[in-house]
Amino acid sequence: MARNSVQFQKGLSGPEFEQQYGSEEACREALFRWRWLEGFECPICGEQRHSAIRSRQLFQCSACRRQTSLTAGTIFAATKVALRTWFRAIHHVTQTKQGISSIELARRLGVTQSTAWTIKHKLGQVMLERDAEKLLAGRIELDDAYLGGERSGGKRGRGSPGKTPFLAAVETTPEGKPVRLKLHRVTSFCSRAVEGFAKRSLHPTCEVVSDGLGCFAADSKAGCQHTVIKTGSGARAARTPAFKWVKTALGNIKAAITGTYRSIAPKHVPRYLAEFEYRFNRRYDLAAMLPRLATAAAQTPPMPYRMLKLADVSA
Repeated sequence: MARNSVQFQKGLSGPEFEQQYGSEEACREALFRWRWLEGFECPICGEQRHSAIRSRQLFQCSACRRQTSLTAGTIFAATKVALRTWFRAIHHVTQTKQGISSIELARRLGVTQSTAWTIKHKLGQVMLERDAEKLLAGRIELDDAYLGGERSGGKRGRGSPGKTPFLAAVETTPEGKPVRLKLHRVTSFCSRAVEGFAKRSLHPTCEVVSDGLGCFAADSKAGCQHTVIKTGSGARAARTPAFKWVKTALGNIKAAITGTYRSIAPKHVPRYLAEFEYRFNRRYDLAAMLPRLATAAAQTPPMPYRMLKLADVSA
């Protein structure tokens, strides 16, 4: 059997990472290029002429005299952690297929678990915002799923406590190959939730294929063409060819979460899902994930720890 070229691609190895980003100065130079693609631009007046205040690692605009740092206004803002540590975190998050827990990330970075958790979730926020506005098109496989298990003595099946519902949609080519993935937490599996997901995530020309769950028909309100394929339940349903890729994606996500994380708070589920979505959608070029995510991080507004910890990302 031929090897899967995606699974066996080289990626960015540890030695290559050290060669490219092994010093703080190398990381600063890279972030400068990725933040200001056409050279420095003052965040106040847009002026490009500037001078560097090297003793304080600041840039001063030659027009309005405003001083700004390399990380101000980005997801790295006000960080006390070295950029090299951030880059190493980006490397671990993007190059591990199954994800990485904050405890393991802390060990690899040499920081506390709390610091690793903050870095990981800020990067998750970048991923979430980066793909939020991108729409799937063409043929779409749509399915429902839960994160979390049943609690002893409670209700079983749909609606049982301890479970977080979410929707999964996979865009495929006419030949049936997976292209992109969308994952979105919902409050429940109802017509309103499906309609909202379809309007935010699917192009109106989509051809959606789903099982017989009644609420899926609501995607037609977003202009999508909807086809129902009744699968029944159990293992036979999971093997239905029409849902091959969405079932495969869901299986991989659940296995990764079970094997990597001890538990996930419902309010943080969107960031965990965004992480899997981000890696899946960029799986054809692993080596490019670090500069792509770092570039996105440089364009993402700051997310203070207080908001990161308490905010419940909208379902």
